[in-house]
Amino acid sequence: MSDERLLAALSRVIDPEIRRPITELDMIAEARIDGSGTARVGLRLTIVGCPAARTIERDVRDAAASVPGVAAVDVDVSVMTPDQRAALTERLKGPGTRSMPFGPGTLTQVYAVTSGKGGVGKSTLTANLAVALAARGLRVGLVDADVHGFSIPGILGLVDETGAAVRPTRLDDMILPPVAHGVKTISIGMFLDPSDHASGKAVAWRGPMLHRTIQQFLTDVWFGDLDVLLLDLPPGTGDIAISVGQLLPNADVLVVTTPQAAAAEVAERSGLVAAQTGQTVFGVIENMAGLPQPDGSMLEIFGSGGGELVADRLTRTTGTEVPLLASVPISVALRTGGDAGVPVVVADPADPAALAIAAVADRLAARGRGLAGRSLPFSRA
Repeated sequence: MSDERLLAALSRVIDPEIRRPITELDMIAEARIDGSGTARVGLRLTIVGCPAARTIERDVRDAAASVPGVAAVDVDVSVMTPDQRAALTERLKGPGTRSMPFGPGTLTQVYAVTSGKGGVGKSTLTANLAVALAARGLRVGLVDADVHGFSIPGILGLVDETGAAVRPTRLDDMILPPVAHGVKTISIGMFLDPSDHASGKAVAWRGPMLHRTIQQFLTDVWFGDLDVLLLDLPPGTGDIAISVGQLLPNADVLVVTTPQAAAAEVAERSGLVAAQTGQTVFGVIENMAGLPQPDGSMLEIFGSGGGELVADRLTRTTGTEVPLLASVPISVALRTGGDAGVPVVVADPADPAALAIAAVADRLAARGRGLAGRSLPFSRA
């Protein structure tokens, strides 16, 4: 018979990938305290070679040892049978065919982050925004939809010692996204052969394969019940932007630009394509807005006014108010954080760029969840 005190302690152990208590996932086969004061725990991992095995076993030992009267802890580690694993995946996904969980009707706030051209820092801003939202207690998912130029794994530190993206865990036909800084993340880089990374081999796919990949990211990857889902789109108005518009017409769009007029004109087009597919342009973020100087002035390396220009033009062309959400200054800490896999909102939250991104996160977090104009507060993780 299981010891209720021991089970209560083990219920505080959270699976790092699934983000639920292990006691709810049928991962505890035995939990008892014998006459000598030894806590005996039977731990069932989901798969052989579970990447979180050491973390889970350590947390189980710590939780068991915290029970009053426990003098020693004995953990017997095994692996779920195929039937047990199938029961778990069905419980998580629900019975039947997996449908689009984030399309119209979802309570999850979905944001597609786009830009007209590359090199404006869109992926860095997306990753930092996701981490900032997670730091506010929200359940956040991030899809790296930039198939040809994926960089999210590196920015979030989801890479191994060779620089290759870590691989997600598979439970039968269900994919569990790796978690970094509280953000569940998926990227095509996580599915490439390590030798492709070492050789610098590029992903050379065309429209139909790109559409299918994004569709699988949204249906086959188990994110669970999210408060916010962000998609880092490739620059421009190509196949993926159109596919996301078709798959997620309910998504709000964040347009990233730099201050220069040439970038602003191209960024406006990416916002217009989103509007044409039925999506709402929620706002504009201006990146590289200037380099702060020791005397307090701002060196406008890339000019000024591009963000306001895009916001004003999109407001006129869409017929709805499109605000400039933030002007993010040029920041060495923003760049080094991305290189190190520790976003600036974590590594240096007082940095001016981090503060600007945090202000956007506050604005998004204040929206809550909602359907058809009905607003609900976000659940806190």
